[in-house]
Amino acid sequence: MLDIEALRSAKEFEINVSAVVEVALVEAVVESRCKKWLEENANAFAAQSGWHEHHGHPLAGIIIPPSKSSWTS
Repeated sequence: MLDIEALRSAKEFEINVSAVVEVALVEAVVESRCKKWLEENANAFAAQSGWHEHHGHPLAGIIIPPSKSSWTS
């Protein structure tokens, strides 16, 4: 339920409540989808991490750490 004072203030400042709610709703859905996807795939991420810990990363020899540049001077 929406707060009546918030609605009155929105009207006073000519805020399009429908547009604000739509944007917030879309953001909430995107965030929920991401959270659900991460939860559903947590076992796969753990398995992949375990594999890398045991075998090493297959591209370790060519991966550039985030602090390094891929360009040579």
